[in-house]
Amino acid sequence: MRKIPVYTHPAAGWPALIASTRKLMDYSAFLRGSLSVLSSNQPKGGFDCPGCAWPDHKSHKTFDVCETGIKVIASEAMSTRADAQFFAKHTVKELQAWSGYELEHIGRLSEPLYYDAAQDHYIPISWQDAYARIATQLQKLDSPDEALFYTSGRVTNEPAFMFQLFVRCFGTNNLPDCSNMCHEPTSVMLGKQLGIGKATVILEDFEQAKLILMFGQNPATNHPRMLEMLAHAHKQGCRIISINPMREQGLSAFRNPQKPSHMVAGKSDDIVDDVIQIQIGGDAALLTGMAKWLTKNNKINTDFIEQHTSGFEALDTWLRQQSWADVERGCGISKDEIINLARLVADSPATICTWGMGITQHVQGDDNVAMITNLLLLMGMIGIDGAGASPVRGHSNVQGDRTMGIHERPKQSLLDSLERVFKRPMPQEDGLDVVAGAKAMIDGKIKAFVSMGGNYAVAAPDSSTIQQALTNNQLNVFVATKLNETMLYPGVDNLILPCVGRTERLITAKGEQFATIEDSMCQIVATQGRLDPISDTLKSEAQIVADIATQLFGAESSIPWQAMSENFDIIRDYIAQAIEGFEDFNQRIRTADRGFHLYHPARHRQWDTESGKAQFEVPKYPITYVASQMTERTAKFAAESKQKSDINSDVKTAQSNSESNSQNDTQASEQAVWQLTSVRSHDQFNTMIFGFQDRYRQTDRRDVLFMHPDEMNRLGWQKGDTVMVSRQDSKDQQRTLGPLILTEMDIAANAVATYYPECNDLIDLDTHAPDSRIPAYKSLTVVLQRVSTNTGLADSA
Repeated sequence: MRKIPVYTHPAAGWPALIASTRKLMDYSAFLRGSLSVLSSNQPKGGFDCPGCAWPDHKSHKTFDVCETGIKVIASEAMSTRADAQFFAKHTVKELQAWSGYELEHIGRLSEPLYYDAAQDHYIPISWQDAYARIATQLQKLDSPDEALFYTSGRVTNEPAFMFQLFVRCFGTNNLPDCSNMCHEPTSVMLGKQLGIGKATVILEDFEQAKLILMFGQNPATNHPRMLEMLAHAHKQGCRIISINPMREQGLSAFRNPQKPSHMVAGKSDDIVDDVIQIQIGGDAALLTGMAKWLTKNNKINTDFIEQHTSGFEALDTWLRQQSWADVERGCGISKDEIINLARLVADSPATICTWGMGITQHVQGDDNVAMITNLLLLMGMIGIDGAGASPVRGHSNVQGDRTMGIHERPKQSLLDSLERVFKRPMPQEDGLDVVAGAKAMIDGKIKAFVSMGGNYAVAAPDSSTIQQALTNNQLNVFVATKLNETMLYPGVDNLILPCVGRTERLITAKGEQFATIEDSMCQIVATQGRLDPISDTLKSEAQIVADIATQLFGAESSIPWQAMSENFDIIRDYIAQAIEGFEDFNQRIRTADRGFHLYHPARHRQWDTESGKAQFEVPKYPITYVASQMTERTAKFAAESKQKSDINSDVKTAQSNSESNSQNDTQASEQAVWQLTSVRSHDQFNTMIFGFQDRYRQTDRRDVLFMHPDEMNRLGWQKGDTVMVSRQDSKDQQRTLGPLILTEMDIAANAVATYYPECNDLIDLDTHAPDSRIPAYKSLTVVLQRVSTNTGLADSA
């Protein structure tokens, strides 16, 4: 076995502090950024980190931010401006060739901009002229449904509530958001099975858990503050198992910057007890095997099942029908290993299942979440201390935006409530999500695109096609703090509206305002920036929404848009009337240091489902789905290889050469097909590329393809080879990515990985889960072709 080079130091610690300091300096944000870091996640006047949605602990810490959070803060707090002078130097065509990393580092947007097609430049425009152009184009639409209104998870609750209200007053539910691309299976399936699509745990449950199963997560890179709670749980005797195709080195040990004994004496805390390296897309199969053994051996909580659940008989019948051979084939783990894991579940009095996008971003993502929930229900692990479902959201307020009504498929109760409070009809037809909206734009059915933050085209599948579709729109509007790739494909009217960031003070005619967010565990907390805005011309997101609404609907609108934007207490009073769980919002958010938890019925074993009970769900896809996809594609590849071989043999006369070629084709077809997953580096957050250093994977470039060294040896390949990646999409069209540099990683057999978002053009808009419609970023069946630099020949494998 070939040794895999691994990162041998604990996660975090001095390397994290050094990297964070360097990033503050890289962004010319050392002073502004350092002041912001000290205010991050602080109660009473601090701001919530605009990074991940991991909750704040009830205990107060002077320093409560991670390396990733510091990088996000540095990005926003930078003192360099992307102003009129910058845009005068660079055409849009030139900027289209810049990388995401280069665009990320040009500076903060500081004034409203309009695209001048004659010059191919963004040029300054007054706020009023910008609003007039927006209103004119929106009024020209034949239907409100010809407009798409996208929201990023960094938008706080108050402007999010105003934005969804504005869009619905305009007449459409076309409100896609970044949740469509990250945790939509969580929202859909937990909503269906438990009655609410959110975590059933609070942070304190991690202190009481006896077993934590982590599915498809890499906290050290994506939400490092979780490591502290995992280390604490482990020290308390909790067993922690990581279930992931990749052995992420950042989970091996944790050096806590808060502990002098760690930083001075070089100590660290252990994190995980074991790593179960399943095949990519094998989660549902693994969970099926565990549930099969638990039910057959009567290791389940029958009292809970009888009293609180519905659908057990159907699930039990389905489990009995699944063979162990299919379970093993589906997940790549032996029956004995699966039973050992099931025994841990059976013996645990308090189990938490926590997961990230490694569970959700699959064609069978809905099934993955359903089977995790099924496992918890079988054991009665919902509604007791130290146990439950813990999806970890990837962006600070993506959950809060959904709670505020940013949803293309709103519940009827929300629409009824909005009609009651605002005395006007709301659109009743479901709107378009990210996938459907992009397809409609490509087909010319969308003529206006308005984005409240985010990098829509790059975050979505088929990025290049969406970028081109944007150029056909009559209107594109971007409310943002930084320039990104999506803004560089202008339509007829293309406007960039710069807004105040999370780290900055928000002062209106009514005084300084604060906003709120909702974290991954239903905690509502206040957020209030401390820095002066980078430019006097910036406006808050709430003010921008109010100004557009006033321009479009008139100053005599029955909704007090301007008053809301000037006084966030007014917004919160409306939220208290319209959104369940926010009664006495203004009083409650002011009387607690760390805000308040929203009531979660399932946590109290109250089930807001169709049956009135928690619902077991039978998966829709076969548990061998991924393995079957690989087998089918392998057969197709072998047939194609044979056809090429037959053609070649017609021009060859030597029997020995013919036999040799046939043998080579057979060997190639045996390992033609791989399962590709996407990953984020340690130097990025979502589509924001901070740098090229992926410390835990020990690479300093992004054009790489990760593969286990044993697989390289078997193929006769080696580190540094260049490889092309291709796949047949849902319309049988070939998509390619590369060349990529082959790099070593401890990853499961038959699996390879590369970086998101660079791989997004491999994914078509029709490759998604059926109900949640989430794109399959984490599981693509691909063919690899090594490009030989020594002979100029191509080897398929």
